[in-house]
Amino acid sequence: MPIEFRRAARALISVSDKTGLVDFARGLAALDIELISTGGTHKALVEAGLEVLDVADVTGFPELMDGRVKTLHPKVHGGLLAIRENPEHEAAMLAHGISPIDLLVVNLYPFQATIDAGADFDQCIENIDIGGPAMIRAASKNFNDVAVIVSVEDYAPLLAELRANGGATTLALRQKLAQKAFARTATYDAAISNWLAEQIGEDAPAFRAFGGKLAQTLRYGENPHQKAAFYVTPERRYGVATARQLQGKQLSYNNIGDTDAAFELVAEFDPERTAAVAIIKHSNPCGVAEAASIEAAYALALRCDPVSAFGGIVALNRRLDARAAAEIVQVFTEVIIAPEADEEAIAIVGAKKNLRLLLTGGMPDPRASGLTLRPVAGGLLVQGRDNAVVDDMELRVVTKRAPTEAEWRDLTFAFRIAKHVKSNAIVYAKDGATVGIGAGQMSRVDSTRIAAMKAADAAKAAGLPRSLAVGSVVASDAFFSFPRWRSDGNRGGGDGAHSAGGIRARRGGHRGGGRRGGSPWHSPDSVISATDFAHTPFSGVARSRGVNPPLRLYLIVLFNKTLCNLL
Repeated sequence: MPIEFRRAARALISVSDKTGLVDFARGLAALDIELISTGGTHKALVEAGLEVLDVADVTGFPELMDGRVKTLHPKVHGGLLAIRENPEHEAAMLAHGISPIDLLVVNLYPFQATIDAGADFDQCIENIDIGGPAMIRAASKNFNDVAVIVSVEDYAPLLAELRANGGATTLALRQKLAQKAFARTATYDAAISNWLAEQIGEDAPAFRAFGGKLAQTLRYGENPHQKAAFYVTPERRYGVATARQLQGKQLSYNNIGDTDAAFELVAEFDPERTAAVAIIKHSNPCGVAEAASIEAAYALALRCDPVSAFGGIVALNRRLDARAAAEIVQVFTEVIIAPEADEEAIAIVGAKKNLRLLLTGGMPDPRASGLTLRPVAGGLLVQGRDNAVVDDMELRVVTKRAPTEAEWRDLTFAFRIAKHVKSNAIVYAKDGATVGIGAGQMSRVDSTRIAAMKAADAAKAAGLPRSLAVGSVVASDAFFSFPRWRSDGNRGGGDGAHSAGGIRARRGGHRGGGRRGGSPWHSPDSVISATDFAHTPFSGVARSRGVNPPLRLYLIVLFNKTLCNLL
């Protein structure tokens, strides 16, 4: 039968992070708890004037092998694992001179910080803690009798409980601390195993561990009946997990997901080359643009779908300035995320008390490796992060006419956006801005219709006589039957401006469509392909003739799912 209150008479302290150590140890000493310590921890406590027993005096062994062996000894582990009031355990302790240890305080070697700092292989290996996790697991297993602390943040609550209970801990606290301690060692081991797998080039290890630390509990998940929490992983990637929230309500589950999607999208644009803004709703972009300034890019992004932008997430790849902030706050917005912000911009946003402002301090690298996870019943799908960047692709023209420089710019812009649109994905873009986006439909034809409708609606909202899709680039995340696209797109409105001649992959070539819906069409006169993927994507340019009003040049881009990780 577990004992509810267990008096702590003896504590072993061995910590790498010495934050708050001396005050905590003084609090224990004031409760007549004997202190045992190791190495640098012992030195710090002695220098602070505390009476501390060196662990070597307990074990009868000095530290060995450059400190690799300090606490791996029966007099330490026996003191942690012995079951109190168990006659056999008590007899063994008496026979071997083992005294019980009632409180263990350990934080581990900073392995993650070491690899984050770019240390070499040998340094990383030396920062793998062995004795610490062994003691933590021993104390945690014996939570009926032993309390274990693995985090500085638990010093104050433990001291408060000890003082309230005459130097004793409660079973409930010991159980809670044990659970946290096991989670800590699991996370620590996950970081080590994942790092070593990366070092040896093992993409699919036999066992895969993932670790995270609680960042915040959430009011609910995607729906009100779902419980949720937000955990941060060891990966130091600029984004919502590392951002500093300056103001506004706590982020919700959906806010966090949408903010991450927005910032990852806008990171596709190099801030040294262009300003870019993405507006996200339900993980899909409803407007993206690049321009000379954040203010101009926001105006173009908002123009694409101002209705859907209401209540959305706005992500920037450059500093938020006052002019841009003044425009953004005119529309109800849930979150703004940016690498930095001017003081004047912060003040402008501050007038909207519920608007969250997140500053990350930098932009994530779209080329960086990493993993993405997707749960399935009874398992996890694990794959590498989609770090394909269009600038790095080998694109080749496979028709007589090559795209113009302006067409190339819009082509690469469209590639960047469609990568972040849920499949089936269709993106209309023109002059560095999206003008219509169709996302997440079971039929690519339906996504085309939606994108065409959005482009027409945006034109009406802006007071323009023709669809924004006129003269635009069109991007699709996979092969499309172009004769079908041509006819359905033409019915979508905008004088057929969202459609173009059919393209169909055939032995590396293409073939065009004919006349449909009263509009004359002909084969594209320029096709390009990206050759560094298993299934060749295609793009093309089509020109229509004899139509009143005359149609401008269209660029159609196709690329398959090996380019974009679209779920």
